[in-house]
Amino acid sequence: MTKNLKIGLCVPTLNAGDEWSSWLDVFLMQNIKADISIIIDSESDDETASLAKAAGLTVQKIERSSFNHGATRQFGISLMPDVDVVIFLTQDAILATNDSLANLVSVFEDSRIGAAYGRQLPRKTASFIEAHSRVFNYSDKSRINSFENSNKLGIKAAFISNSFAAYRCNALGEVGGFPLNTILGEDTFVAAKMLLCGWCVAYCSDAVVYHSHDYSYLEEFRRYFDIGVFHSRECWLREQFGQAEGEGMRYIQSEFRYLMKRSPMLIPSAFLRTILKFVGYRLGLNEHKIPYKIKGLLSMHKGYWNIK
Repeated sequence: MTKNLKIGLCVPTLNAGDEWSSWLDVFLMQNIKADISIIIDSESDDETASLAKAAGLTVQKIERSSFNHGATRQFGISLMPDVDVVIFLTQDAILATNDSLANLVSVFEDSRIGAAYGRQLPRKTASFIEAHSRVFNYSDKSRINSFENSNKLGIKAAFISNSFAAYRCNALGEVGGFPLNTILGEDTFVAAKMLLCGWCVAYCSDAVVYHSHDYSYLEEFRRYFDIGVFHSRECWLREQFGQAEGEGMRYIQSEFRYLMKRSPMLIPSAFLRTILKFVGYRLGLNEHKIPYKIKGLLSMHKGYWNIK
């Protein structure tokens, strides 16, 4: 039963800003409490660390230059070796209800579940383009994916988001933990490995956070360049689960219908973003042909390339 599981929570932070107080307020009102809650702070210049300490959370500081999506989260797990389930949140994912954490953790009553992730709703100030990405990726229906689902869903079967996710620690250990040096996608990497090992990944629609991004055109390009780099360097994902392009076409069709009903004037902007995503992704897939310094300029995660 869930009540017998020891729960850990890990949140990487860097200058969480004005919304951090709200994040902490709703976190402290949760119906369940993690047995240990750790903030891994990358040398914040603001009050992120001090506010977390005042709220009773443990703060572990790391050098900003040492942050890596997978390695930092794996480091967090090493700080709580006795937990059964570890929850990961990001500093900009605001828990939407008092039972968001309880609902996410409850799925681990099913012994098949190796990982789970919650629903993400768009921020209240989100544009329609921003909101659609959450509507497309996070439905109001819960589901459980196994490797067999990849025949129908392709790479979508391994979809998960560490903005709000939880992992069974023995399943995580079975697949070797988080990768220590990926540009991004450490969550998808682990979820895919779990599916291949026979575990299931659960989507819990009643565990909810507010979380979305208002990316600029250049940020969209750079983000998809990084996704292409990830898929290029982890080519087993496409070999085992299929190409990502089919999912992209479904997204484009869904976005067009969504904007036609709500804001047709945004369709040209969405079309331009689609082109930039496609070009960025294809360049990322072929990053082995691009000079190292140029890759750093094209990338959103410049720290991966050791570029300040």
